[in-house]
Amino acid sequence: MKEYKNIITLNRNRRGCYIIDTIKGCSGILKYKGGCYNDCYAFKIANRYGFDFSSTIKRDFYKNNEQLDLFGFEDDIHMSKIIKAIKKISMPFIRIGEMGDPSENWEHTISVCKILALAKKPIVVITKHWKKIPDLILNEITKLNICINTSVSALDDYNVLKYRLEQYNKLKNYCKSVLRIVSCNFNLRYSEGQLRTKIQDDLFQNDKIIDTVFRPDKNNPLIVNKIINVETIKFLNTNMVASIYDKNTYFGYCNNCPDMCGVTL
Repeated sequence: MKEYKNIITLNRNRRGCYIIDTIKGCSGILKYKGGCYNDCYAFKIANRYGFDFSSTIKRDFYKNNEQLDLFGFEDDIHMSKIIKAIKKISMPFIRIGEMGDPSENWEHTISVCKILALAKKPIVVITKHWKKIPDLILNEITKLNICINTSVSALDDYNVLKYRLEQYNKLKNYCKSVLRIVSCNFNLRYSEGQLRTKIQDDLFQNDKIIDTVFRPDKNNPLIVNKIINVETIKFLNTNMVASIYDKNTYFGYCNNCPDMCGVTL
């Protein structure tokens, strides 16, 4: 399979959010078949285009003479182009962590954030904390305009969920820390659905939360085993399956989202 290139790029996703991934790939795919909740969209996209999502690739600015010869311009020009492009985008923030988890290398992610800070826009970092953020760089975060989204779900194993909540609460002392809850409409006719609903209700009692609708494949075991209820909805002009916990949760293009990945909370 192909490996991702190690060069930082600024991309716009289908929802209109601007992405810079410091890491491509995710070690979580080695822990869970099909990725988290057996439905990692990043893994499915990588698979579709023939990329090895289990191999984590550090993405950086052009740095050495080989890259200078290959691409035809210098390191600081690449940085400058990225910064200028970020300043011009219509969205009020940029996001790190779409096709890879930035926690795979926290030191590198924060070093890139220091450069991106020159664009004077908030930086949203979305992570499942596969690697714990080192205490030595926590004070570096306080100097940056960073909003860290800790992604959790009532579908998580107990110990995993406990660990991620610990990271979310710890980060409150150093930056804007947001709990990004992948929510579901659980089937209350079964004990499993009742248990997961109780866990989910507790998650929503936290402060600074975002509700993210779970969009599984129609053959996901959670549907087959009747743990979650789903419906077919139109999302970005495409019909898809979704498990909707709250009918009022925003579900559309990013430029109209009231939460802005937690930046506005």
